[in-house]
Amino acid sequence: MTARAVPDDSANGLWVLGAVCLAGLMMPLSFTGPAVALPAIGRELGGSPVALAWVVNAFVLSFGSFVMAAGALADQIGRKRMFAIGVAGFALLSLVLGFAPSVVALDLLRGAQGIAASIAMAGGAASLAQEFEGPARTRAFSLLGTSFGIGLAFGPILAGVLVETLGWRAIFLTGTAIGALVLLFGLPRMRESRDPGATGVDWPGLFSFTAALGLLTFGIMQGPQDGWGSPVVLALLLGAAAMLTLFVAVETRVRRPMLDLSLFRYPRFVGAQFLPIATAVCFVVPLVLLPVRFIGAEGMSEIEAGGLMIALSAPMAMVPFLAGLLARRIPAAVLSAVGLVIAALGLGWLAAVPVGAEVMTLALPMLVIGIGTGLPWGLMDDLSVSVVPRERAGMATGIFSTMRVAGEAVAIAAAGALVVALGQSGLHRAAGGEAGGADAVNALAGGDMGRAEALLPGLGRAALAQAYGAAFQAMLAVLVVATLAAALVAYILLRRRERVLKPAEACEAR
Repeated sequence: MTARAVPDDSANGLWVLGAVCLAGLMMPLSFTGPAVALPAIGRELGGSPVALAWVVNAFVLSFGSFVMAAGALADQIGRKRMFAIGVAGFALLSLVLGFAPSVVALDLLRGAQGIAASIAMAGGAASLAQEFEGPARTRAFSLLGTSFGIGLAFGPILAGVLVETLGWRAIFLTGTAIGALVLLFGLPRMRESRDPGATGVDWPGLFSFTAALGLLTFGIMQGPQDGWGSPVVLALLLGAAAMLTLFVAVETRVRRPMLDLSLFRYPRFVGAQFLPIATAVCFVVPLVLLPVRFIGAEGMSEIEAGGLMIALSAPMAMVPFLAGLLARRIPAAVLSAVGLVIAALGLGWLAAVPVGAEVMTLALPMLVIGIGTGLPWGLMDDLSVSVVPRERAGMATGIFSTMRVAGEAVAIAAAGALVVALGQSGLHRAAGGEAGGADAVNALAGGDMGRAEALLPGLGRAALAQAYGAAFQAMLAVLVVATLAAALVAYILLRRRERVLKPAEACEAR
């Protein structure tokens, strides 16, 4: 059967695809840009390392918390309408972010921007799933992955250039410009679609899930600062467990849950959810943490750090699209598993590279990580909706996006906390128990070598960089193990062949 747009209007389908892919460029730019700009933001606005880390985490956390509700809203009030609201909100908040007066204001605005981003992507991805079917849908989602990849490929160097020429605030204004283009040229050609059976948003589920994810992320970030046995950290982690339990209880009782737990009875659907967790571990964590290492411990400028990050992100401009083409002949389970194994090899290679190595020595393993990650990246969006009816595309998109971004939030927080904890231990030994080691590694975690030197003047820049570098290498070794484990689980589950559920069957399963 020849793949076609549904309904049969290929020109309209191309306009939808173009609008969603252009919007897709905004997300990685708003993700990678602040990661490169963190040291510059800290120099201008000050703020603790935890507060600066929330510039990235607030966006990821709010995106992951709200995206399932955004998918449900898209099914109910219209995918095009939600897409328009999300893009407009994102563009407006990007403009306001360019004038943020403090780190606290920046963190709060980034949280709001994450909500707008979730609305835009839930509406956009659901529109794609509704507009295309069969191989055409696979190619459409591969192109969406490629648009993310282009943003990832050019985001770091663009951020570096903007920081050094116009200042870090210019990074956020790029989102305003792209959003305006989408609203002016893409949105008018999109058409509306809804799920006739949609009943509304599961607000108790939304609030309990948001609380669980927020408490968990904050607890992980605060662990190295206060100690893992401190009352504050224990209360945060226990609160997260309680809210997660409440969330599951709510979802099993409401008529139309935000998270349809019955879908997790299907191994292939579960396997698809492991892919975004794996890519968060092997790709997103290095994407966020490496620029800070390069600027802080390696002493690079923002432009140099951004330029080097192209080695990691450039494959995302091509490999996801190639993965969509290869999927016609090679099972998605095989492609995804092979890609994750390649990424794990790259992580292991990078873990063996010490601080102070040549640029090419750093670039080659980063390139391998990017190539490996690109294979599952180009397939997992389509896989996420492969066992649900098209009428529930918003739900499936919401679940997948939540697993992706919630995994990223937790992985970034956990990896950062691990680096800080290991770095504190290393500096404590190197400084002979001298006070200031904890604050010094926190400064390095924020890319501020000058403050770290001031706190431990007896060690010197080289010793500080080596201690932080050793902690970073150990963290990368942990990522290798986690990536390989996720690759194995995803391969086993994705090998299962299941037919797509019909709407009546899906309701019956619930």
